[in-house]
Amino acid sequence: MPQPKTILAFDFGLRRIGVAVGQDVTASASPLGVVANRDDGIDHEAISCLINEWRPTGIVVGMPMHADGSASEIQEPVRQFVEELRRYGLAIDTVDERYTSIEAERVLKKARAAGSRGRISREMIDSAAAVFIAERYLSSG
Repeated sequence: MPQPKTILAFDFGLRRIGVAVGQDVTASASPLGVVANRDDGIDHEAISCLINEWRPTGIVVGMPMHADGSASEIQEPVRQFVEELRRYGLAIDTVDERYTSIEAERVLKKARAAGSRGRISREMIDSAAAVFIAERYLSSG
């Protein structure tokens, strides 16, 4: 019987990187918050802590594209981020992340309107977008 897979999913941004953890048994994911991405670089200490805590079997990074599927101007920084993640020695995949931030914001606003959520921060949206990235990857197979 194959071992369950656990992934860390990242929604790369120039200021913050949303993070979620997902697993293939239920093909579901949960938000973990954000990792800082500042002028002095990405907070790899925080990423290392997440990897040590969750012990993922792989990493998934959302690859931004325009609505028509063409390359986005942020793809190059995302590719550099993927290269930096190789230091952890885990399998890395990318998935199309079109509309994940929009979906995340919509779901959070709906929850707020229903009274189950308070103020919605950019960090919450980024982390929720990482959940959509993880679930998109897990449902693809």
